[in-house]
Amino acid sequence: MNAPHDTDARLTELEIKASYAEDLLEQLNTTIYRQQQQIDLLLREVTGLRQQLPEGSQPVLRNLRDDLPPHY
Repeated sequence: MNAPHDTDARLTELEIKASYAEDLLEQLNTTIYRQQQQIDLLLREVTGLRQQLPEGSQPVLRNLRDDLPPHY
C-alpha cells in the first residue's frame, strides 16, 4: 500500500522539475529580450556610421596581414 505515497512523491518531484523549467524558461526569455535590444542598438549604430560616410564612397577593405607587427 505504498502506492499513494509513491504517487505523491513522484507528483511532488514533477512539480519541482516543472517549477525549475518555468524559471529557466523565464531566464532564457529575458536573455533573448536583452540580446535583441543589443542587436537593435548595434544596427542603429551601424546605420548611423554608414550615414556619416561621404556620398558615393565605398568602405575601405584592408588585408589584416598589413597590420601585423614587424616581428612576424
